[in-house]
Amino acid sequence: MRPVIRIVLAAAAALGLAGQAFAQQKAAGEKTYRVLYVMSYHSPMGWADGQFAGFKEALEGIPVEYRVFRMEANRHRTETWAVQKGREARELIEAWKPDLVYASDDDAQQHVTRHYVNKPLPFVVSGVNRDPAAYGLVGSTNVAGVLEPVHIVETVRLLQAVAPGVRRFGIVTDEAPSMQALVGQIREQIKAIPGVEIVAADTVRTFEAYQEVVRQYQDRVDAFWPLGVHGFVDAQGKGVPREVVLKWTAENSRLPDIAFWEDRVRLGTLVAVTVSPRQHGLAAGRMARAILVEGKSPASLGLKPDVKGVPMVSLARANKLGLKVTSGVLLSAEVLEKFEWEKR
Repeated sequence: MRPVIRIVLAAAAALGLAGQAFAQQKAAGEKTYRVLYVMSYHSPMGWADGQFAGFKEALEGIPVEYRVFRMEANRHRTETWAVQKGREARELIEAWKPDLVYASDDDAQQHVTRHYVNKPLPFVVSGVNRDPAAYGLVGSTNVAGVLEPVHIVETVRLLQAVAPGVRRFGIVTDEAPSMQALVGQIREQIKAIPGVEIVAADTVRTFEAYQEVVRQYQDRVDAFWPLGVHGFVDAQGKGVPREVVLKWTAENSRLPDIAFWEDRVRLGTLVAVTVSPRQHGLAAGRMARAILVEGKSPASLGLKPDVKGVPMVSLARANKLGLKVTSGVLLSAEVLEKFEWEKR
């Protein structure tokens, strides 16, 4: 073999070994972060799963080991259940010792996050409807996150564009504390729309009671919010899926209805100016990235509202109600031509 060839081969081999050694050193020194996702709700569910998908998207390229703890508080709307699941989540935190906890929606803040306020473990939160001060999050040294301001005025105006003349609203909800807080926000913010008023607001526990309220609303209001629909139970005390609640509503109510979440419109509610779960999760994930990779403190990131709203209209529901949606609305909103159950 010629000397020059020997030199080239030797150099290539040396470079290959050096590259391999560098890769091994990098792999050995690269930290794999432990992230625990505590979701208030269950899975599969578009809102909770969408937030987590956006969160993970923001952390792509970083070695992360995820664990997910599902509280399923929306399926078991009792204080005993929520307290027990909160205790289990905290036990998992103490045993697994994550580098960061991502906690979504209000039940997780009430039963998990608030127990760690101003402690070393960083938290990123999202989907917070209530005043974050209720959980001690405001001014906390270790909590950053994304608040969920609902687009009340914008959604009412979208409804009026689809169903002109709507003035009198009713609200019916389950017993979820976050929904009770939201009723207060609606009452306050709706004052900004001249001529519009809340003439009825009902909190019920059973699906049968919900059905009766909706029947009574038919001749009492122009439109209504089926606000909290996760916590209803049947005659045997078993939880009724929101898909069943909203399908019944679409098939039995002749009133326009209104919401703030995209999965509601997919399941038959007429309109919503929604908070995107993916964008919500992305914002939370970017905060987590800044904490884990860039070394920023949660306090420096703070609590920020997700202000992007996406108008959505169920054309299937509009057609069922005999409403003619204008081209201006159709061009400016995401339009769903079928009910979710018709696609299966």
